Parts: sequence; C-alpha cells; structure tokens
Amino acid sequence: MEPAVDVLIVGAGASGAVVAWSLAETRMRILCLEQGDWVKQAEFPSNGRDWEARQFGDFSISPNRRGNAADYPIHEEASPIKVANFNGVGGGTILYAAHFPRLHPSDFRVRTLDGVADDWPIDYRTLEPYFAQNDRQMGIAALAGDPAYPPKDAVLPPLPLGRTGVVIGRAMNKLGWHWWPADAAIGTREFEGRAKCVNLGHCIAGCAQGAKATTDITYWPEAIRQRVELRTRCRVREITTNETGMASGVIYYDAEGIERFQPAEIVVVACNGVGTPRLLLNSASSRFPRGLANSSGLVGRNLMFHPYASIRGYFDERTDGYRGPHICAWSQEFYETDRSRGFVRGYTYQIVRGQGPVLTAMTGMASGRIPWGEGHHDAYRRLFDRSAGMVSVCEDLPEAHNTVTLDPALKDAHGIPVPRISYTLSENSRRMLDHSMARGTEILEAAGARDIVAEGPLAHAGWHLLGTARMGADPERSVVNPWGRCHDVKNLFIVDGSLFVTAGGVNPTATIQALALYVADSIKQRLANLFD
Repeated sequence: MEPAVDVLIVGAGASGAVVAWSLAETRMRILCLEQGDWVKQAEFPSNGRDWEARQFGDFSISPNRRGNAADYPIHEEASPIKVANFNGVGGGTILYAAHFPRLHPSDFRVRTLDGVADDWPIDYRTLEPYFAQNDRQMGIAALAGDPAYPPKDAVLPPLPLGRTGVVIGRAMNKLGWHWWPADAAIGTREFEGRAKCVNLGHCIAGCAQGAKATTDITYWPEAIRQRVELRTRCRVREITTNETGMASGVIYYDAEGIERFQPAEIVVVACNGVGTPRLLLNSASSRFPRGLANSSGLVGRNLMFHPYASIRGYFDERTDGYRGPHICAWSQEFYETDRSRGFVRGYTYQIVRGQGPVLTAMTGMASGRIPWGEGHHDAYRRLFDRSAGMVSVCEDLPEAHNTVTLDPALKDAHGIPVPRISYTLSENSRRMLDHSMARGTEILEAAGARDIVAEGPLAHAGWHLLGTARMGADPERSVVNPWGRCHDVKNLFIVDGSLFVTAGGVNPTATIQALALYVADSIKQRLANLFD
C-alpha cells in the first residue's frame, strides 16, 4: 500500500491539470494518476510528411482506431456518433482544435427560457472570474467586443482571418449575419515561454511548435513545480470506500501492470464524460450496488455529444488550404432559440480552412470529383488549396436514454469492463442539423463557392462528452451538488464534462476548465468543514 495522500486526482487532462494547479497552493500532498503518458512534441505527426497518414493511425482521434497502450476500447455500435478522445498528459487538449468559446449566459437557464431540460444550479456570472483566470493561464487569442457575449478581455491578439476568413466574412456581411474572429487557445505571439503559431495547420495532430495551449505545457509544469506528483501509465480500476461510506482511495494498475492501492483523503475524478461514469459504475459495492455516487440512478445517463454538420465548398481562387489554425472565425447568428425554425436552442458555426493534400484526394475521389486516368491531376488542382466552409456545433439536449454503461463482455487490457455507448439522435437535433446545413449552403453560395457539399451528423466527431454525472441541488435529480461534490460521497468530487446539465452549442473546454477552477476554489474555501 502506498503512503496516503491528501488529494488524489484521476486524470491529467483539461480539468485534472486545472485542479492540481489550483489546489497546489494549499500545500496538501496531491497526487494525480494518469493512464497515459507524456507526449513529446518531437513525436507529433506534424514533424513529418506522413502527418495525415498518422492522423488515421497512432494519432487518430478514435481510441478504437488508435489502440495505443493508454487507450481502452469503447463499444459504440449503438451510436451514430463515435467517441473522439486522447489518453495521456494533456488529455483531449493534445488533439483538440483549440477553439475556445464559452457557454452563453442563456445556456445556464434553458428551462426558464425555453421550457426544456433543466437550469444549472449556477450561472454565467458565477463562472465569469474563472473563465477570465483560465483565459490568462491558457493564453487565449481573441478580439474583444463580440456582441454574442457579455464583455470579456482578450489576452492575446486574435488569429489572422486569412483568405478563408475574409471570403466567408464578406459573405456573412452580405447576409447580415453575425460572425467574429474565433477565440483560440493558440499563441499569436510568444507567451509565458511558449512559441507563437507559425501556421503549420496541423493543430489536430498535435502542435509541434508548442503554440497550442495544451495542459501538459500550461498548467502541469507549474503544478509540478509546486510539488504536485503526477504518476503516468497508471490505470485506475475502481474507487474504494470505507465503513462510513467515504472514499478511501483507488485500486490501480501501475506501469508494470501490478495492482496497487492508493489511499487518499479526497478523490477528484477528471476522466471525461465517458471515463468518469465508467469508473463510478465499476466502483459498485454492497453499500453502492448501482455504482458509486449513483443513488439517483443518473450516473452514465443524459450523455450529450454535439452533433456536427459539415458544409464545404470549392472556390476558383486559392484559399488558405490547410495552412493556419483550422478554425479562424465563428458565427452565433443561430445560437439562441427561435421556435419559428422548428427547434429549440441553437448552434455555432466554426469557419474552417481547407484540407491537406491526402484528405483532398480521398474526399475528391470518394465524391467522384477526381476521376482515375485522364483529367485526374487537373481535377485535383481544382480542389486542393481551394476549399473552405464551416461546421455547425449543434446543441444536444439531455435525454435519459442516452447512456454510458459497462459492457458485459468486452474488457480492456487490464480486465476492466469497457464503456458501452447507447445514443440516439433526437428529432430536435436532426432539425437543427438540417437548418445549419441549409443556412451554411446559403453562406457559401453568397461567398461564390461551387460544388457545395453538406452532411451531418458527422460520424467520427464525438469530441464533446457531457452530462453523465450532472450537477444540481436535488440529490434525486443530480449526481453532484452545485460545487462539484458528490451527494452520496462527501469526499468525492467530479470536475470534467460529466458535470454539464445542458450542452450548449459551443466547444466545452473553456467551460470545463472554468468549472474545474470553480470546484477547486470551492474546496479551498471550505477546507475547515469540507465534509459537513
């Protein structure tokens, strides 16, 4: 048995790193267990010419395709949207596009405003100082003054719009629709020892330049300097409890596959909206027969993705191709509810640049736009460096039948049951996707694009894993209280996307990290009576 620690964090990704950094000032003994390892920037695909091929292999966004030692299989046949994640120090931030919007004030009040889902037990104002703190720590590039949000400061200058942003922005202006340079966790100048972006355009395959703010290079170095211990290649099997029903520690497998017990006074779970319910459900015991912290029966329920649609067209003039950060601007013209559209809530457009040479060829040949034989090269030249468009990030409402459960047969390399996803696209989401594809087509037509293709939901776009251990004041209708402590286990906290009551229509990383800072601050303020 290992020596006991004061705080044990499971997961070293977007939220686990934040909590470790925030709690370090208490001088408590803090340990984080991460099932993956450090990823060296020299090993990112963007260092080599085979970067696109590796995006379908060892750096795929799908753990089932990637199959690295840190990954566990996910049974997802019963879902049209497949899970995208990364296991390692930095978690999903290693492969994210660094698009960094916040939830809107309305997202916390959807029941009040629209009569659907539930209101959050906290509001935008509660998280506002933590959004700002996280923006400073991550180094967010932005342009202040976006009318879609309450006022917020810009830490770094915004990303350049490039040809893509200019072309799409002019089209949006013709239509009279909102657009704005996107907030991005990408350095537009040197910041806190991190290099600035040089427009490699390989953000999703890992930023070899170090300009993308991933938590392995933002929060973790500072946390480690403050004596937080980070132990990698350690897969946690279950959270244990004592005779009083409090969490007593975790059982995990170390880098050599040896089973160990790590005792702790406080356990913080930061394993994402699939990994967290998996761990809680696998921690069932005689006291907690339905899974740990699951008296409500809501652990693993209300899984929310963000259904994505893609709308892409081709231009006679050259665009940016794949060069530069993938997302250069956003539009939230259709974010708030307008029932005349046939659905409630809304979506964000991410204005995206083109595709790399290999992906251009693959999509061009699959669509028939690039023939074999005569005319092959001419057709390719009409597509490469000439595409641009957008994806719509559509809000997913919480529905109890969308679940993460334990697979009864399939296990990972350590014999731990893997998560089984059961998810159905709602009629509201379907109508929202259709609306976004129709309006997106209008935008590209106004921009002068040809050969416009719209499709959704995108199958391999389950980046955002939300809602499976929701927060709330009522223990019968939520898993954690309004500051992240489990109702059933008073020394067990959850800090990742599982907390989300509703999904909003934006990428969630900024809100996940603001929530983690808020929960960590709540712990620090209540240290004298934390378990009351």
